[in-house]
Amino acid sequence: MGLLKSFFTNCAHPKGRMGRAMLKFMNLTHAPLTNWGLGLIEFQDGWTMLDVGCGGGKTLQRLLKRSQGAKVYGIDISDESVAKARENNADVLDKQVFVQKGSAAELPYEDGMFDLVTAIETVYFWSNLPGCVKGIHRVLKPGGRFAIMVEVVDADSKWTNFVEGMTAYTPEQLKALLDDAGFAQTEIHRKKPMYATIIGVKA
Repeated sequence: MGLLKSFFTNCAHPKGRMGRAMLKFMNLTHAPLTNWGLGLIEFQDGWTMLDVGCGGGKTLQRLLKRSQGAKVYGIDISDESVAKARENNADVLDKQVFVQKGSAAELPYEDGMFDLVTAIETVYFWSNLPGCVKGIHRVLKPGGRFAIMVEVVDADSKWTNFVEGMTAYTPEQLKALLDDAGFAQTEIHRKKPMYATIIGVKA
């Protein structure tokens, strides 16, 4: 149990050999949620997009495929994640895909830069979540969208006892945070058994 708990604790900040194993695990297991959530968005060509907590970088590939001529940025606090995301996008790195180390709490991007920001299975680990959401609002263009995708949808989830540093939120709590940050037309989408995508639009 201790080894398993240590493995899942790498969800928040993958490190070392176990962190690299976690990145492979997340790239695989997050695919169904990600593909469903991205299917709820009407993409346009030429978008500039950001994935916060980009992990191993597979979502960057998926975003690039949905918008011809797009530029996709990824940011993550983990050195292992940044290295893996760069490796997985080596053919377009620093051309269409740009990956750097950084925090959701201090996004190093200009105001109004992005058409879409995604956060997939990562908001559980953000400190000062309201501040992070306001920061994402700042870097979005007017009319830009913020999409949060989660599969832990119970604030009292047992995962919070199992994964160190994790805080779970209901989709309704996340919607309220987006509303408070100034997002409009915020919608909750659900898919059984426990997927949820919360999408808000910058007015």
